[in-house]
Amino acid sequence: MSVLASGQGPEAGPAHSQVASWQSLTTTRRQWVVSAFGVCAFFAGGVALFSQYDPERLWGVTAACGYALATLAALAWKSRGIDVALAAGLCGALLVPLAWMAWNGQGQPDVHVVARSAELLIRHGTPYQGRGVLASATGPDAYDPYLPAMSFFALPLALTDHSPLGDPRVWFGVTFMVAFGAALSIAGAKDVARWSVFVACSPIIALELAVGGTDVPIAALLCLGFALLWARPRTFAAGLAFGAAAALKATAWPALALALILAATRDGRRAAAGLTATSLGVVAVLIGPFAVLRPGALVTNTVLFPLGLVKVKSPAASPLPGYLIAQTGYAGHLLTISLLMAGALAIGISLIVKPLRTVPDAAVRLIIGLTLMIVLAPATRFGYFLYPGCILAWLVVSLLGRASRKVRAAEEPPPAGPEHRAPETWCPAP
Repeated sequence: MSVLASGQGPEAGPAHSQVASWQSLTTTRRQWVVSAFGVCAFFAGGVALFSQYDPERLWGVTAACGYALATLAALAWKSRGIDVALAAGLCGALLVPLAWMAWNGQGQPDVHVVARSAELLIRHGTPYQGRGVLASATGPDAYDPYLPAMSFFALPLALTDHSPLGDPRVWFGVTFMVAFGAALSIAGAKDVARWSVFVACSPIIALELAVGGTDVPIAALLCLGFALLWARPRTFAAGLAFGAAAALKATAWPALALALILAATRDGRRAAAGLTATSLGVVAVLIGPFAVLRPGALVTNTVLFPLGLVKVKSPAASPLPGYLIAQTGYAGHLLTISLLMAGALAIGISLIVKPLRTVPDAAVRLIIGLTLMIVLAPATRFGYFLYPGCILAWLVVSLLGRASRKVRAAEEPPPAGPEHRAPETWCPAP
């Protein structure tokens, strides 16, 4: 029997117990789950009280009730309390507000922009408004900052005469659950279903998905891409995931760049070339026709508008440092751009000083880079923190699952080979 299994040694036993307890929500300390849902309830209550946006206030009310019930269930019911808590959190924070808003057509302008892009794609072969419409536009909703593939999520809405089940947020959520669950499973996490539900009903995902949700599937696809590169690199499948994310929004491009660098430094040029060809091939298929046929509309909506180079400014205006500095004037705007470039340069230098060797290395570097970008960007939103938050959650849960497997493998007895068997003794027959 191993030291861990027998409980011998002052450090091995507690270490094994701690690692094993965190591999599943049902085995971790109950007070941690209770505290997590309690903090979520407090956050949702703050959104309900202080948000000036009606859909967010609605989400805050329903989510606070769901999180409160989840806290009570986890605290009071020992046998099935965790599962009941997850169900309450999922219903209150995601399913109920999403169903209500989809039925009544409520949500952030992003939802209506994506829905309009699908209708334009069906009618005119392009998801973007014409130059004449944009020239006379007075509001930001006339522009579509997303890449063409984003409109595919709203095709069910356009084809089903605006059925609530066709709402793009429904398909954002389905894509997230499938991709994030697959990312956890491939990376070696345990209790994948419960962890997926827990992350989905957390405020960082549920709030964004209920009221908007355009960034949610992108974050899950990035996790899936890195998971496919972890233990046994599957460059073709990873390229499909990264390419799909990159064809939805430019925020996925830094992750694709890090994945290519990781493949080159760890797996060699051939693997990097395969990943590059696959991911860029997906991007070319999904974006190429629009770039060739309507290049002006694509550049105006997805490049000039997000950078603030058109007469209508982006509504992304959360009071983060980059935005506050940019509001001081032209010099402030230049300063934020300089800070962004300095942050990118620092990440680049770190890649030279400490090259990427593992997927966790790349994920941590991406989390730091995205956080800097969100904080320093001249036009940004708090909701963008779902990218580093989602990737961090996936990474931590995956590492816990892999660590528990290693501990379990270390404490298993060796196979009963000839060298491990007890010596045989001959006894005469009576």
